[in-house]
Amino acid sequence: MIVLTLPFPPSVNAYWRNITIRGASRTLISKKGREYRDQVIGIVGAYGARAAIADRLHVAITLHPPDKRRRDVDNYLKAPLDALTHAGVWNDDSQIDRLSVTRGDIEPGGRAVVVIGKPEDMR
Repeated sequence: MIVLTLPFPPSVNAYWRNITIRGASRTLISKKGREYRDQVIGIVGAYGARAAIADRLHVAITLHPPDKRRRDVDNYLKAPLDALTHAGVWNDDSQIDRLSVTRGDIEPGGRAVVVIGKPEDMR
């Protein structure tokens, strides 16, 4: 089982940006999304290099928001899952068979605690 403490993620609404290049619309990861991904890659790198997990996974995320604003917790899953893929924690987030999200207590600055394990280890 792996437990990671990550910064509070940007919402899916802040993660994507739509732009037009030569008349063609494109959807890209926003600057905020790229910065978040880079932070997560740094955090994962600090744990030391290891091979990406190839097994089926259960991922449990507890979001500790930075303030009392209303938030839909499901809007905060894309950034950490994609960042963990880019960091090489797993090969692809399609390996996740079970994903749970919980709203934790408010904490200054916010954070996301991510627990990753095999489904049979996290029953």
